[in-house]
Amino acid sequence: MKELRRRFGERRHEIGVLTARRALATLFVVPAVTLATFALAALSPLDPLVTYLGDGFEHTGRAERDAISDSLGLDVPFWQTWWNWMANAFTGDFGASHSLKQPVTTVFAERLPWTLGLSVVALVIALLIAFGVAAVAALRPDGLLDRALERVTLALTGMPPFVIGLLAVALFAVTLRWFPVGGLTEPGQPVTFGGVVHHIVMPAVVLALSQVPWFALALRESVREALGSGAVREAQVRGLSRGEVLRGHIAPVSAAALIALMGARLPELVVGALVVEEVFSWPGLADATVEAALTADFALLAAVTAATTLVMMLGSWLSDCALLVVDPRAQVER
Repeated sequence: MKELRRRFGERRHEIGVLTARRALATLFVVPAVTLATFALAALSPLDPLVTYLGDGFEHTGRAERDAISDSLGLDVPFWQTWWNWMANAFTGDFGASHSLKQPVTTVFAERLPWTLGLSVVALVIALLIAFGVAAVAALRPDGLLDRALERVTLALTGMPPFVIGLLAVALFAVTLRWFPVGGLTEPGQPVTFGGVVHHIVMPAVVLALSQVPWFALALRESVREALGSGAVREAQVRGLSRGEVLRGHIAPVSAAALIALMGARLPELVVGALVVEEVFSWPGLADATVEAALTADFALLAAVTAATTLVMMLGSWLSDCALLVVDPRAQVER
């Protein structure tokens, strides 16, 4: 831990420069991405007014249609709609979702916690599995577990989360009936802590399994590298136990390397969560995102795109900052 603090102190200036550059880039990237979202939505063959009115479109008068189009901003060019949305977004007003008939902030407030909860639980499960397996595999190179780790991770990396999810549903929900097929609670039942825990197990484990290969392989190499370092050899000469060496010298270095990888994997974790939510009917942002895409819901699409972009840039920043601390050879890009 002292070694990591020393490295952070040495590279504090570089981390500050990197942070300032990424913050400046964010001010340009997010508006550009949201503008592209509005442009693509405008090119869609879908008519937002038709999707908004649904079956009542044919029975709605011309004057009422014009009024609704004006309120939804459908009568102006997409770039003007985008500009108005951006101006309001800076004040905290992200508009209203015409597909869900709710303010965008309400959609996020109701659904984002469930997406974040699923992602966090899955991340914890993935890290626990990866660290346990990687530590044992690294301590016994070319052993049975080490060889098995390589084969299992290779198989898992080739399986998309929705495939793992469907297999899990078929085995554990349909055949063995250990867990519910999906949803947050049983139909007609109130939301309870026990019910949520029971329903989150399968989607969280499925999402975790999609991330375990990357974490496990990276941790195994990090532990092996730490085992060969001078600090570890010195600790072993002093007679420290394997547990003390692991906690005091190997774990801190591996944790920093893990943070670097977590930053890189964060965007895929979020995207994977959306896929898993669809498979297990989890009440997160996935269903709202699909509905927004199918109805050319400008406001909700732009908000989801902006949030996803921010997560990707945050992950990249965390990864690069951790890399600066872990690897003395790493440099801030010019």
